Amino acid sequence: MRISQDHGPHQGQDAGRPARGRAGAALTVLVALALLLTGCGGGGNDSASKPAKGASDADRVEPLAAAPAPKLPVTVDSADGKKVTIDSTDRIVPLTGSLSEIVFTLGFGKQVVARDITATFEQAEKLPVVTRAHDVSAESVLSLKPTVVLADTTTGPAEAIDQIRSAGIPLLVVEPAKGLDDVGRRIDTVAEALGVPAAGTELKKRTEARIAAVQKTIPDHADGKKPRVAFLYLRGSASVYLLGGAESGASSLLEAAGAVDAGKTSGLKKDFTAITSEALAKAAPDAILLMTKGFDSVGGMDGLVKIPGIAETPAGMDRRVVTIDDGVLLNYGPRTDRVLADIVEQLYAKGGKGQ
Repeated sequence: MRISQDHGPHQGQDAGRPARGRAGAALTVLVALALLLTGCGGGGNDSASKPAKGASDADRVEPLAAAPAPKLPVTVDSADGKKVTIDSTDRIVPLTGSLSEIVFTLGFGKQVVARDITATFEQAEKLPVVTRAHDVSAESVLSLKPTVVLADTTTGPAEAIDQIRSAGIPLLVVEPAKGLDDVGRRIDTVAEALGVPAAGTELKKRTEARIAAVQKTIPDHADGKKPRVAFLYLRGSASVYLLGGAESGASSLLEAAGAVDAGKTSGLKKDFTAITSEALAKAAPDAILLMTKGFDSVGGMDGLVKIPGIAETPAGMDRRVVTIDDGVLLNYGPRTDRVLADIVEQLYAKGGKGQ
């Protein structure tokens, strides 16, 4: 079960999902669960070539400089096999936080009339919430009279999606992101649906250039050894302690940051595994990647090293952690360069964070 801002393991709920969306579904549920447990209710050429400032600024999105001028109607292919015709972008409802991020960054912020609970950036915070945890309220969506609704294959329940469509609302389903390679695809898909493919191309190029600029700042590994980083999903208040594997969603980011996903390389092939001393010893991480609220939920560094097995790892002994905001870590969208910049900054800081 992957975790994204959109993207916790609701294992019973997740187990019944089709294979095509299982990884993305868990990513969505984990972050939505995280938010509930913690009480969460301009691009020009110059800016495109500059390295990101880091995820400390990630509570805001940076729209493209030019206002969008949609060419509508458009008919696009939905990921669930349907054809969707969109003839108005006057009232947009994105049903995941990562889709909201793309819509706002393309310049449609004023047309967005609702948000998913995982849309945590500043420009969206005053919008009405039409989801609870992982579930969409069709009634809440329809009450806002949207002209287009954007979802992904992890959005549910299916009855809510059907109800929105039955009301005659154009609803496009987008394949979820699993890694950096999906960033451009999702931007293009949303931009095409909103009638601004050129803006999508511009945003995609800006995002890719900024990610590349961040990667140029990664220091050389003097000993030729890349740092091993374990991605942990923690919710102390719910006694949830998980170690990420190959399908956690973090591998792509860690590898882009010049690191090794310790869980993945230790042989954990699925999304998450309960933390054990044996699993941590095999992963042997030099650093630990955490969502900020997860780190806080166990009492910070002092609480983290009390989790069985953590203190015995190189990361635990060095008290070396990297923390990124829950609402942006695994979005794989226009702010991913800032996430990557923050990971690089913390990972390669002398002694690491938590000293």
